[in-house]
Amino acid sequence: MSSHCLLAIKAIPNAPRHEVVGWLGDALKVKVHAPPVEGRANEALCEFLAETLGLPRRAVTVQRGDTSRQKIVRIDGLSLADIRRRFPAS
Repeated sequence: MSSHCLLAIKAIPNAPRHEVVGWLGDALKVKVHAPPVEGRANEALCEFLAETLGLPRRAVTVQRGDTSRQKIVRIDGLSLADIRRRFPAS
């Protein structure tokens, strides 16, 4: 069985560029350039996280929070510890 984790995300749409800001409590704060219209910000978030983590796009999906800035994202192939190592607290 492959590993996966559920990651809390604080998404900031309409940012000048895609960027991982850092940890905000247990949530990873991520800025995305796309507007929060018709799922574009969610798609941009998933694409950006997949690219940044070196995973295929299909490995990253929004599980909860489609219309909220507070999201739960499922990441297949990595554990939460792996994610925390890749994005250390600043």
